Amino acid sequence: MIQVQSISKEYGDRTLFRDATFSINPRERICLVGRNGSGKSTLFKLMLGEELPDSGSISIPKGYTIGSLKQHLEFTQNTVLKECLQVLPKDQQFDDYRVEKILFGLGFGADDMGRHPSEFSGGYQIRINLGKVLLQEPQLLLLDEPTNYLDIVSMRWLKKFLVQFPGEVMLISHDRDFLDGVATHTMGISRQRLRKVAGKCRDYYEIVSADEEIYEQTRINQEKKMQHMTEFVDKFRAKASKAAQAQSRLKALEKMEVMDKLASESDINLRFQFSDMPGKVIMQGLDLGFGYTKDNLLFKNLEFSISKGDRLGIIGKNGKGKSTLMNVMAGELNPVNGELKKHNSTVIGHFGQTNIERLDPKMTPESEVQSANPDLSMTLVRGICGAMMFEGDSAKKSIRVLSGGEKSRVMLGKLIANKTNLLLLDEPTNHLDVESIDSMTDSLRNFEGAVVIVTHSEMILRKLCNKFVVFHQEGAEFFNGNYDDFLEKIGWGEEESKTKSAGAKLSQKDYKHLRAQLMNERAKDINPLKSKVEQLENLIDDLEAKVEDLTDELEVTTESEKMVDLSTRIGAFNDDIELAFSKLEELVPELDEKNAVYDEKIQDLESRFLR
Repeated sequence: MIQVQSISKEYGDRTLFRDATFSINPRERICLVGRNGSGKSTLFKLMLGEELPDSGSISIPKGYTIGSLKQHLEFTQNTVLKECLQVLPKDQQFDDYRVEKILFGLGFGADDMGRHPSEFSGGYQIRINLGKVLLQEPQLLLLDEPTNYLDIVSMRWLKKFLVQFPGEVMLISHDRDFLDGVATHTMGISRQRLRKVAGKCRDYYEIVSADEEIYEQTRINQEKKMQHMTEFVDKFRAKASKAAQAQSRLKALEKMEVMDKLASESDINLRFQFSDMPGKVIMQGLDLGFGYTKDNLLFKNLEFSISKGDRLGIIGKNGKGKSTLMNVMAGELNPVNGELKKHNSTVIGHFGQTNIERLDPKMTPESEVQSANPDLSMTLVRGICGAMMFEGDSAKKSIRVLSGGEKSRVMLGKLIANKTNLLLLDEPTNHLDVESIDSMTDSLRNFEGAVVIVTHSEMILRKLCNKFVVFHQEGAEFFNGNYDDFLEKIGWGEEESKTKSAGAKLSQKDYKHLRAQLMNERAKDINPLKSKVEQLENLIDDLEAKVEDLTDELEVTTESEKMVDLSTRIGAFNDDIELAFSKLEELVPELDEKNAVYDEKIQDLESRFLR
């Protein structure tokens, strides 16, 4: 068990958190939430020993292993498969299947195994790093935004992997749906305080909100009480008949600790401006096709219609053409087949993945927003900057010094500066925190125009979208319905099945070797737990037998002292039985879950042998 005791961390005059205390217990999966810049990644660095706390201590058991997702890219092998095999223990570095299963789950294909890591995009190279840390099977996984470069199919696979992971997990992500699918506990950093609760994100935010409401009401009541006491002292201090009471209340007033008003935590305040239009249909795709070469089209024969009020999600695995379709819609690429029809009054606002790179590093948030619409008054420009959490002097910072999340907010500010009726948003939430994503989702729901969005957040898709363009192996197709309709009628089954088809057919020799290795691994992992369960079951049997004997004795005795003694002993044994059952209720589900994981691994081996 890891113990974190009273740690604090400051940078200059900025305090991230103070007196933070928590523990990480066996099998806990803790999701860490908080505003951007609140100290989540810093806490990970402290736990990894990359930085030191200003005070307090972090106690990690000797020999306890921690694995973390590295953002820097350094590869030493000439193929993806070899790069990942090298992290396994030496006696397991022939186990291609184990590596392939992880990499297939993260979205790689069989043809990718022999490619050089440098051939892949930065996002896929991060996936290689993620695969390596998952293969190492440390006792604690520290994962900082592991979903940023994953598509929906890979995220669904990773969610299942983490739920079945036999160790502990600490996870930072901006995707509330993903967090809630993994968490046993949620820990948040808010107002320089760290708090851990059992349950999902929703449970954490409800508890914090309720506590802050109670605090604020208590503060208001105290303020009123102090005001009344002050008025009494001022009124009666000079009167002899009331002077003693006034003096007593003055002393009480001086002893009262003033409760500070909670500082407001800035929320991103998005309000997209609508440009009215007479028509209903904003855009249509007719027999649409595009490819960077005519022989290799990313999509073809695509038909869709977007009207006012529509929320169209573009979904599918990464690299299939989602962003390309959005660039075609934005007019940045021309279709090679078919036609894209727009209403004459259509005004597009486009947030693309590379738009942040178009910001001028010499400019400021204020000047960038103003450049998007020179007709805006400075009052309106500053209002938009404030809505994007750039208030006062922060709106005059150089773009060069801003973080990725801050630059993302500048781009959103530029989008808001203009009236539009069709928003094209490509992964707009990647650099936002959970609270800002909630605010954006609400704003998009209330927008009077239409929205087209590329996102890997199933929560956003479920809340927003009423139609989809779905990319799959053969191209893309239109689906009319909400996300739950899509899951019911089409779903990700075909794509998810590809994550399980790793590995070539096994020879009998390899099958026997791998199965023996897996059974040994299973025995080492499960036998200690199984032994504890058996010990508890035997203890319960023994205690119940003792209770039965004492109860029989109690029924025949007539001595009052002996009756009291027997009753006391029976009560103590029953308490012990209840405690043993409580421990058993914790261990049995864990044992069942581990058995299920190994059963699945054995079935996978058998399926490869029997092909």
